[in-house]
This record gives sequence, C-alpha cells and structure tokens, in this order.
Amino acid sequence: MTDRFNTIAGWVLAAGIVALGLSILSGMYFEADRPERPEQLGYVIEGVEEEGAEEGPVLATLLATGSAEAGQAVFAKCTSCHTINQGGPNGIGPNLYGVLGKPIGRHAAGFSYSSALAEKGGEWTYEAMDEWLKSPRAFASGTKMSFAGLSSPEDRANVILYMHANGGGPPFPAPPAAEGEGETAGEAGAEGEPAAGDPTSGAGPAEDPGTEAAGAMAAEQPSADTGSTNPVGE
Repeated sequence: MTDRFNTIAGWVLAAGIVALGLSILSGMYFEADRPERPEQLGYVIEGVEEEGAEEGPVLATLLATGSAEAGQAVFAKCTSCHTINQGGPNGIGPNLYGVLGKPIGRHAAGFSYSSALAEKGGEWTYEAMDEWLKSPRAFASGTKMSFAGLSSPEDRANVILYMHANGGGPPFPAPPAAEGEGETAGEAGAEGEPAAGDPTSGAGPAEDPGTEAAGAMAAEQPSADTGSTNPVGE
C-alpha cells in the first residue's frame, strides 16, 4: 500500500513539475511578462492618455481666453474646505485670498499645513497652481488634501482666474504668438519692389525733397534788370 502511494505521489509531483515548466516556457515564448498596450483602448482609463493624442492649448492661452465667472462656478466644489474672501477664516483648508504668487505651504497664517506641502518650496506660480489643481497628491505626495483634482485644463485655468480676481497675483504669462504672426515690415518688403537708393536695385539714389524744392525756387528768381523770370543755366 505504501509503495503504491509513493508511486502515485511521484507521478503527481512529476506532472506538476512538467506543467510548471510548460507554463514558464509558454510565457517566455509569448512574452507574457511584457504585455503590449492595444492600439485602441476598449474604454478610457482615467489617468491614461492615448498615444498620439493632440495636446490642447497651453496654460497661457487658456488664461487669456478663460473666465473668472466660470471659475467661480467650478470653485463651488472647493467651498466645503476653503474660503476665498479677504480676511475669511481657515477651514479644513486654508483661506485662499491672494494666494497666487505667495510661498507654497506658508500663505495662510495660523494654518497647519502638511509637511509635504510646507516643505515643497517655491511659490504659487500659475504653472504650480495648475499642477496642484490637476492632482494635489501628484504635486505634493503625502498632502492632507483629499481632493482628487480637476482633469479639465479649462476648468483649472478658470479657477486660477477666479483666484486672481480675489487678491491678484503676478502678471499673466503671454500666450504664444500664432503661426505667421509677428512678421515685420522689412520681411514683408523683402518680397516686393527694391527700395529706392538700394545700390543693388539700379534705381539710383533717392532725391532729397529739400534739395528739389530749393532748385525750383532758384529757377523762378526774377532778373534784377528786366524783372523777367530767368531760368538757371540760360
């Protein structure tokens, strides 16, 4: 009986070893440890951007075209934790009046910031505020703020404009110039007729208007003897 049990156990163990080996070999052959991302996602996964997706307008452009009024509507999501009026109290989060341009994690006196934010360093620039509103935890890992963030760049820009309307901030960044904009007059003239006086144009030097006028006056001076007009050179 014992010999039969040992035989069965040996065969079972051998079969398990063979199965494990085949699993490893098939995984190596089909590269199961390096799965490829499908060319087209079946559904959108939050936080994963599609490859080749076109980037939207930059922050400077969104700030130039956004609306503080629209930002006020979005900021309603924040009022359970923050006040933004001048002299407003701190709540679960600090009062945000005049926060733009101020040191990160040190703006509201008396508020207990998380060490992750207090030790971040730098100032609340428009770019920093945009990153913070996009994902507080990604901006300052370990922050006490539980807000997931605003995924829409337009919403973030509008909230920043609303913040600026309540306490001001640094000058807004200039939007990038549109393609073809900024062409100088000299560049435009380079494709037209050559300017007078250009030694390569063959047009000859331009006459001075003052010299031409002086010559005309001299030609019409009357003669001292006859009182008639005496053209120069006659």
